[in-house]
Amino acid sequence: IIKFQNFGSRTDTVFCGVFDGHGPHGHMVAKRVRDSLPSKLSAHWEVNLKSQDVLQEISLNTAEASLYPEDASLLSAADESRVSIDVEETEKLPEIFQTLKESFLKAYKVMDRELRSYTNIDCFCSGTTAVTLIKQGQDLVIGNVGDSRAVLATRDKDGSLTAVQLTVDLKPNLPAEAERIRKHRGRVFSLRDEPEVARVWLPNSDSPGLAMARAFGDFCLKDFGLISVPEVSYRRLTGKDEFIVLATDGIWDVLSNDEVVKIVASASPRSSAARSLVESAVRAWRTKYPTSKVDDCAVVCLFLDSNSNNLSTASSTKDSVKTVSMEANEVGSKINDASGQTALPRSGTVREGDEVSAEGDEVSEEGIEEESEHEELLSGVGTEWSALEGVSRLNTLLTLPRFVPDKDEK
Repeated sequence: IIKFQNFGSRTDTVFCGVFDGHGPHGHMVAKRVRDSLPSKLSAHWEVNLKSQDVLQEISLNTAEASLYPEDASLLSAADESRVSIDVEETEKLPEIFQTLKESFLKAYKVMDRELRSYTNIDCFCSGTTAVTLIKQGQDLVIGNVGDSRAVLATRDKDGSLTAVQLTVDLKPNLPAEAERIRKHRGRVFSLRDEPEVARVWLPNSDSPGLAMARAFGDFCLKDFGLISVPEVSYRRLTGKDEFIVLATDGIWDVLSNDEVVKIVASASPRSSAARSLVESAVRAWRTKYPTSKVDDCAVVCLFLDSNSNNLSTASSTKDSVKTVSMEANEVGSKINDASGQTALPRSGTVREGDEVSAEGDEVSEEGIEEESEHEELLSGVGTEWSALEGVSRLNTLLTLPRFVPDKDEK
């Protein structure tokens, strides 16, 4: 967990994010994105605020194309319908959405380019997802890459608590994502022994088998349809909205949106909500997938009606559980399971398998937590690898109320 003050130089602003690393160096990629993306986002937001008058004269679609020309060329018409909003809709949305959408697009693009330039982290077949939000007052803007998810708990007209999914799981089984990947010579299929998990493969090689359609890093697939362009969405919060859950796919693979909302809502005290959710997911994993290792689970619960200023986080690795309290109004929890079975992992990437048509999602083998272990890997892992040879994965939580960018960040 990382905490900063005055995100975007606004005292009523909160930033939260969950980053889910995959691949042999995924934990390093997730940490780097966690540490670098917020300052980039804040810096671009400041620039866009100062240039507001100019930005208002530029159409959103034209601006986006100029922000990521290479990535824009990879987007199909179906993709553009999601990452863009038509002019009529745009005019109904507040200025904060226009400015923040530009900021998300720029920051994500710069972050991915920076990862490509690193010499100390091999991002060729390693990457990370990112689901991030900025809440300023009642305005909520979410940027999403990968298969993590944001869900809102709100009261319906009868007063019942219901779940509203705020993001789309960007997996290869989505028609628009598969269309883009195949258009750029990437292949989408699942392995015969896991037909529910659609994966992305190179044109002439049964690798790496990435189970998501967008991600930071994973440069082996960036010429074949994989992109790091986020879907950016807006919601105006109301008094009926109670909390938001950001979580990695390890949660959603075994629990429904409604189940997650029910678990978080019933937690008492609130500081135990994320931990309760992770523990429930682990139990569900062991019931539904008894021969698979439990996927890493990471959760942030942002309570919208809280007047308290307490942040409680719980983490569990193997049999060690740790709880920490900090100032903020979020709750986060992370767990890695190291006691799973030795059967084939439902992993983020894999190679060499029989092709079958499938739709589905992705779950990974346990993450490698220690920095020292990674340093040993750096000299021994090549650019081609297999989940059968061992996957490293890390879910990284980030909760940032009121962030001030590094003065050296441009």
